Parts: sequence; structure tokens; C-alpha cells
Amino acid sequence: MSRTTLHMVPAAIWEGRNALASYLPAAYPEDGFIHCTDGDGAMAATANRFYRDDPQAFLVLTVDLDTTGSPWRFDDAEQRYPHIYGPIDPPAVLEVREMVRDADGTFTGIATRG
Repeated sequence: MSRTTLHMVPAAIWEGRNALASYLPAAYPEDGFIHCTDGDGAMAATANRFYRDDPQAFLVLTVDLDTTGSPWRFDDAEQRYPHIYGPIDPPAVLEVREMVRDADGTFTGIATRG
């Protein structure tokens, strides 16, 4: 059984990447890890906390932590926000979905791409 988590990425970044290369977000050099969140509701709340005023489209990756090719761990007491300490190998991305927003920019959920 896989241990999955979610990672949010701007759609333009994800769609413009080399699909065969491992993924690192632009903030990785500064942060030192890849931010992840467990659960769709928690992801929407996190998106509203940090990106509500950012008008660009966002995607959510479902990531299998056990196949990222990098170590990961929880650094929060609640163990809801795994951090990946290195790149995500392409096979670890199990699904890509779209963040859904209201007209005012509020993230309301995650939808399957269609």
C-alpha cells in the first residue's frame, strides 16, 4: 500500500516541465524541502492561507511518498504536512488534479482534470 500526500504547483510550471525529469519546485533551494499536505480539505485550506491572492491556475499532484526517490518526514507535530527532502521522480506522481476556485479567488476544492 502506498503512502500518498498532495503537493500544489502552478499549472504553468507543471505543464512546462520536462515530463521525464524529476521535479523540484522553484522554492526548493530556499526552503530545502518540498511542501506537501495530507487530505483534500487541508490542501484547500493551505492554498487559501498562502495563495488566495495569486490569480494563476494551480494543480495538485498526488504523490506516492515511498517512490519519490528522496527521503521524507513529518516536521509538524500533527503529522499532516510531509516534507520531501529532494526531487520527486516522475513515477511517484500518481494523479494530477485541478484546484477549484470561486470568482473571488477562494480555493473551494480539487477536481479531476477532464
